Amino acid sequence: MGLNGFTTHPAFASIRQMEEAPGQVLIQSRHTLFDDRGNSWQVVLFKRTKAGGSSTIHLRLVDFPGLADFAHPQPLTITTDRGDLLKAEDVFAEKAPASNVGEFDLQNILSQLPVTTLNLSLAMKGSSSISLSIPSEVVLEWQSVAVKS
Repeated sequence: MGLNGFTTHPAFASIRQMEEAPGQVLIQSRHTLFDDRGNSWQVVLFKRTKAGGSSTIHLRLVDFPGLADFAHPQPLTITTDRGDLLKAEDVFAEKAPASNVGEFDLQNILSQLPVTTLNLSLAMKGSSSISLSIPSEVVLEWQSVAVKS
């Protein structure tokens, strides 16, 4: 038992770093999270830094085939606990590797995200959306990936 009778669980950061090519580094934060329908998602934030120093930060969301069908090109809508709305551009606007995969550019908005629980609204075909809650600990991990070189 932890403080005040609550059970505590150890926090495990799931940050991975690898060299993809000479001078090109990939840093990832990987988590499995559940949407508002109870389906599990692979949630992968990654920063890719190339030899010249340029970098990109993307968020890839993957559900099991047949359970999600992203409506490309639609932005990812992020809602903070204060009700602020941010939008991330759909990287797969032209062509997605599969209908159950979405990838969004967080380069310019990650630093604006408060370290609180976030709600992601994923636009699906047929005018529906799926809601995915991102815990504050994951947001903090994402921000640590963003500052790594």
